[in-house]
Amino acid sequence: MIVQPKVRGFICTTAHPEGCKAFVKEQIDYVKAQPKTEGPKKVLVIGASMGYGLSSRIAAAYSCGAATLGVIFDRNGSEKRTGTAGWYNTAAFESFAKADGLYARTVNGDAYSKAVKDEVISIIREDLGKVDMVIYSLAAPKRVLPDGTVCNSVLKTTNKPYTNKTIDLKSRTISEVTIEPATAEEIDATVKVMGGEDWRDWIEALSAADVLVKDAVTVAYSYIGPELTHPIYLDGSIGRAKAHLYQTAQEMNEQLSDIHAYVSVNKALVTQSSAAIPVVPLYISILYKVMKEKGLHEGCIEQMYRLFHDKLYGIAVRTDTDGYIRLDDYEMQPDVQEEVSAIWNTLSNDNLAANTDLDGYWSDFYRLFGFGANNVNYDADTEVVVPIAHVE
Repeated sequence: MIVQPKVRGFICTTAHPEGCKAFVKEQIDYVKAQPKTEGPKKVLVIGASMGYGLSSRIAAAYSCGAATLGVIFDRNGSEKRTGTAGWYNTAAFESFAKADGLYARTVNGDAYSKAVKDEVISIIREDLGKVDMVIYSLAAPKRVLPDGTVCNSVLKTTNKPYTNKTIDLKSRTISEVTIEPATAEEIDATVKVMGGEDWRDWIEALSAADVLVKDAVTVAYSYIGPELTHPIYLDGSIGRAKAHLYQTAQEMNEQLSDIHAYVSVNKALVTQSSAAIPVVPLYISILYKVMKEKGLHEGCIEQMYRLFHDKLYGIAVRTDTDGYIRLDDYEMQPDVQEEVSAIWNTLSNDNLAANTDLDGYWSDFYRLFGFGANNVNYDADTEVVVPIAHVE
């Protein structure tokens, strides 16, 4: 079929397989051009199909030469509709990795479930023996607990309503938005979905099955951001979940002697998750403009390469005084934040175009779904059913 972007709300309901392949290759080519990293050799990536998870898998494979096992929750295309971008990204990654002599295998299913954990453990035993790194990069909106309870995450404040500027990305107009506080039940559910409970479940299951090497490293991802976004993010329901994620890392380090757990605080980027958070897309569009002008802008792959090469596997692991790995270090530079704040305070519909990088925001949004690649003919028929070996 001929595949064009169809945007509904903050997601695109179509994905282009050839475009996704082109962007995966672009990330691979970036890493190939960088110095190699003496890092892990057998890596499990939970949430491996998009964003930081996909870039982590690419960095591990092409900077460290690692065999990678990915866990995704995606679907292939059919006669009536395209597959998900995550499916096409994974198919592309596996084809490139195997062509380059790298082990790559993927499990498609609900990462929260015991069945997927058992399948992954079986594959590790069969193919890899043990893994020396586990990346936890889930960004799911809901989680089904073992007893069948469904927990849904929410993007709300926790204390009182918060009002600030936001943007309608389609019409490119600024308006005011008020975010209402979450209930205690909503906060608890958000922590269940996006906190550290499932991360720990994974590590304990892998440890009990004896498929982790001694001193294995595990990393989960978070965001802190500036004071501007704290009410909706750091101090909001999602922030409670991320605080639990960090607490879980500390507990695993204390209680599991052979594990080194870290939380990496990454830069604000256009993702399916960030596009859904009020206030944040407008902040990102200003941040993009400022960081690009200063030559500091990075995407997922640049940060994940830095994570492996500069932060985790250099002479020593580099963390801040709280124990976080900081890949948001460029974003949080005082000169960057001062300029972003100055723009925010004077931003209006009249000066929006001159003070933001909305074109860059939209470009990154479409790239998530495989659109905008220079060498892809989007007016041509493309095969939307793309197999991944061993995956249905």
